Amino acid sequence: MIEIKNLTKKFNSFTALKGVNLNFQNGQSVALIGPNGCGKTTMIKCILGLNVVQDGDVLVDSKSVKEDYRYRESIGYMPQIGRYPENMTIGETIQMIKDIRRTPDAELDTELLEAFDLPKIYDKKMRTLSGGTTQKVSAVLAFLFNPAVIILDEPTAGLDPLATEVLKRKIIQEKNKGKLIIITSHLLSELDDIITEIVFMNEGQVVVHQSVEDLKVQTNTQKISEGIISILKQMKK
Repeated sequence: MIEIKNLTKKFNSFTALKGVNLNFQNGQSVALIGPNGCGKTTMIKCILGLNVVQDGDVLVDSKSVKEDYRYRESIGYMPQIGRYPENMTIGETIQMIKDIRRTPDAELDTELLEAFDLPKIYDKKMRTLSGGTTQKVSAVLAFLFNPAVIILDEPTAGLDPLATEVLKRKIIQEKNKGKLIIITSHLLSELDDIITEIVFMNEGQVVVHQSVEDLKVQTNTQKISEGIISILKQMKK
């Protein structure tokens, strides 16, 4: 569970987050959406400890991220653009992260690793990989250590249709195990089958936070994108 309490984040004179309050429960798959610059990335970085939390707080399993960095061990993160040592191979990169995390092999989740056939290309250097293959490495690392919380930033960007479907099935599977999944995406059409809650942000504030079912009923729509558009039109009236 993640609880965000009155979170405000400023960068000099710019306020990226303005008193954000959110609660994400285990067993949910949450879409975090909004226009560029709305505060999504800033909020994720606060959860991950990449941005210092000063005004407000972020609680992971009821523990403040200000108190103990070890809460990050329960989070898997897939960045939009993965940055890895260029001269290392895929196999070396994965092994390096495994050595850092020190998770017993018996506890590793290698399902995506095998589904993407990455062991067959372990000897390829990271600098030679296409954007889609780099995304596969990032996805594997996000799920590999069996974390309770998984944060995916534009996870399908660059993936081919088959890999996208493999990843979507994995997301649904892990959510059904009781894990919390948070996904940022600009492609709302790809989210309809995999998410249970929607958070729409704009200008550092939460505009909408509700279940997908409630959103569709409230707006009399069948798709997330249609529901969001309907709500935004109502707000402008």
